[in-house]
Amino acid sequence: MEPRIPRALVNADLAVTRYGDLGRRWLDGMWQADPLADAVVNDGFGSSSATAAVRAALAGGIGAVPDAPASLRALFEFLDDEPDWLDHDRLDNAADALIRHTPVMGMVLGAASLVRGAGNEIAGKPLALTGRYVTQPAVRSVEVGEWLRHVIARGGMRRGGEGFAFTVRVRLIHAHVRRGIVASGLWDKDAWGVPIPQPYMAFTMAEFGHICVEAMHTLGVRFTERELDDIYHLWRYVGHVIGMSDELNLRTEADHVLVEELYRLTSPGPSGDDREFVAALTCDYLVPELANLLPGSDRIRKALSLRVIQGLQRVFIGDTDADALRIPDSPLKHVLRRVGPTLALINRIQERRYPDKQRSTARAYKVRDVAMDRMRVDYGVEHDLVDAAPR
Repeated sequence: MEPRIPRALVNADLAVTRYGDLGRRWLDGMWQADPLADAVVNDGFGSSSATAAVRAALAGGIGAVPDAPASLRALFEFLDDEPDWLDHDRLDNAADALIRHTPVMGMVLGAASLVRGAGNEIAGKPLALTGRYVTQPAVRSVEVGEWLRHVIARGGMRRGGEGFAFTVRVRLIHAHVRRGIVASGLWDKDAWGVPIPQPYMAFTMAEFGHICVEAMHTLGVRFTERELDDIYHLWRYVGHVIGMSDELNLRTEADHVLVEELYRLTSPGPSGDDREFVAALTCDYLVPELANLLPGSDRIRKALSLRVIQGLQRVFIGDTDADALRIPDSPLKHVLRRVGPTLALINRIQERRYPDKQRSTARAYKVRDVAMDRMRVDYGVEHDLVDAAPR
C-alpha cells in the first residue's frame, strides 16, 4: 500500500526509492503523533489538570492520583515498564562522557543542531504557531538546558530521576501543543501531517545525538567507541520515554544518519520564520554566550563572536543550507574547518595533565550547574520548563 503523503513534503517517491521500508515508515509517520500522551491531554481531570495529574504520578506513582482516568493509567503503565534492552550503567557512562565536554556541547547544540533543524518549515510550524519560535530564543535555550541538566546526569533517567520526570513533562508539553494547534484551526493537516509527528521527534533525537556528536568532533572532541555506543543508548531511551514509536526510535549511529538524510530529503526548505529564528538565536543567545568567554572590549568581543558563530554554522550545516537560511558567509569558516585536529591534541594534553577522570568528571558536573545558574540569572528565567512559565 502506497503511503499517504503530506502535500508540502518533497521527494516522497525518492525517499521510498532510496530508503525502502524506512522511507515508507517515515512518510507514514507524518500522520502519527503520540497516542498515549495525546489521550491524556484530551481527557477530563475534573478540578485538576492533566499536567498536575502527571506530576503527581511522577512523584508518587499512579496510586497518587485518585480516580486516575484510563488514559493516565495507560501512559504510566508504559512508563513504569522499563524495556528489556535498557542498561542504566550505560546511561551513566554516556552522561559522564558528555559532561566532560559541556562547553563544546552547548555551543554545537545551538550552532549545529538547532540550525540544522531550522531547515524544514513544516517542523518549525508548531513553534511558530505558538508564538515562541522567534521570540526569546535565549529563554527557550535555557529551558532546553534545564532539561539536559537533568537528563545528562548519573541516575537522571531512572524512574525516580529528574531527567525522567523532565522528559515526561516535555512529552506532555508536545501533546498540549498538538491539541492547541489543532483546536486553533490554523493547522493544515493535508499539507503538513500531524503537528510534531514521529519523524520529526526522531530527528530531534538525532539533533542531540549524531548531529551534536559530529559537530563536537569538528571542534576536537574525540569519544571512544564505547562512549559513542552509550551516548546513542541514552538517546534511544530518551526517545522511548518522550513518546517515540519502536518503528522510528533510533538505536545506532547509522539510524541517526538515515533520519537526518530523510529529514533533509523530504523538507520543503526553511520559511521566513525559520530564518528569523536562526538570526535571533545567533544574536540574542549564541553571540553573547561566546563573547562571555573572550577578552577585550564588549564591541570587539561581540563582533568577533558573530563571525565565529556564523562561520561555525556554515561549517556544521554546509554552504547550501546556510544560504537557504540566509546566514552571512564568513571567511573564518575555512579556518574553523581545520581546527579539529589541533583542538583534539590540546584535549589529549589536558587529559594527561589531569589523569584523574573521576575527579575531572565530578568537577565538570559542578561547572555545568554553575553555568546554568548563571544563564538563568542573565536571561531572567525563573521557571524550568515552559509548562511552569509565567503566562
